Amino acid sequence: MGADIKLPPRVVFDTNVVVSALLFAGGRLAPLRRLWPVGACLPLVAKVTVEELLRVLAYPKFKLSVAERECLLADYLPYCEVVRLPARLPRLPACRDVCDMPFLHLAVAGKADFLVTGDADLLELAGQLHCAIVRPEVFMTNLKRS
Repeated sequence: MGADIKLPPRVVFDTNVVVSALLFAGGRLAPLRRLWPVGACLPLVAKVTVEELLRVLAYPKFKLSVAERECLLADYLPYCEVVRLPARLPRLPACRDVCDMPFLHLAVAGKADFLVTGDADLLELAGQLHCAIVRPEVFMTNLKRS
């Protein structure tokens, strides 16, 4: 028998988590940026979540040029698995913020192990989905333990 191969956890990162990890090199979420290039986790994205990421990175408050945005995306998207959301989306627990639903759909369709977020509306649904819905700090602690 062969040795068990441990696959990296499949993870949905909400947009704010990704933006914080990419933009703030000295910030509390900066360690996340070092996880995906080394295969410590497999970020999952869908067309709708990438579109939101593009939109947020273009916010005037970040003062990022097109080239800077492309550079940031190049540090994230190549390490992601693109998940096609089904035309018929599964029924999920009700979320107060309808804008958060794509992340829940992605977690289900992508068979995520974790949905990593700081969003209170998503965190409130912890225990109601097949995957763990956790804050970034909890995710990083769990990853260090395994």
